[in-house]
Amino acid sequence: MFDGKPIIGIIGGIGSGKSYVANLFGQLGCLVINSDDQVSLVYQLPEVQTTLRSWWGPSAFLPNGQINRHGIAAIVFNDPGQLRRLEALLHPLVGQLRDQTMAAHVHDVKIAGFIWDTPLLVEAGLARQCDAIVFVATPPEERLRRVQVSRGWTVAQWVAREKSQLPLDNKRRIAKYTICNTAAADEEVRRQVREVLSRILAEVGR
Repeated sequence: MFDGKPIIGIIGGIGSGKSYVANLFGQLGCLVINSDDQVSLVYQLPEVQTTLRSWWGPSAFLPNGQINRHGIAAIVFNDPGQLRRLEALLHPLVGQLRDQTMAAHVHDVKIAGFIWDTPLLVEAGLARQCDAIVFVATPPEERLRRVQVSRGWTVAQWVAREKSQLPLDNKRRIAKYTICNTAAADEEVRRQVREVLSRILAEVGR
C-alpha cells in the first residue's frame, strides 16, 4: 500500500497485452506508471548519457544525438554482464521516478490505486512491493502474431526473448488474479478488469 492506495503489478508473457490491460485499469481510476516511459526520461539525464558514452561510445546514440535503445538492447541482450551494469545504472533512477510519481498523486481521491506496468516486474524483484499481482493470459500464437506486427520480430527473436524471462508458469503462480486477453474479446477484457479491480479494492483495501 502507498498511503492507503494499493500497488497493482501487471505481469504476463511478451506480447500478452500487459500495457493494454494496464491502461484499462487506468480508465477505471488507477494511475498507470509505465516503466518504459520512465526509462525514456532517465535516458535523457546528462549523467546517464555521459556514462553510456563512456561505456559504449557512439553505438549508444543515434545520429541526432538521441539514445539508440535498439543499439543498446543489441549490446546487452547476449551479454549478462553488460545487462547487469545497465540495470544497476537505470533501475535506481527509475525507482526514484516511480516513487516521486506516486507521492505526487497519493492524496488525489480520484485515484483508486497505482498500476505498475513493468516488463520485468518479477525478474527485477518489484513484485514483492506490490499488494496485488495480475497475470495477463494470452495464447502463444496470438502473442507471436502481435510482436511480429508491432515490433517486426522473427519467431527466433520472440523465442529467445521468452527464454530470457521467468517461465510463464512461474509468473502465473505468483499472481492471485488472471485476466484473459484474446484478439476478439475487447469488452470481455474490460469486464474482467472491472471485476478484478473491484476484488482487489475489496480484499486489499484502499
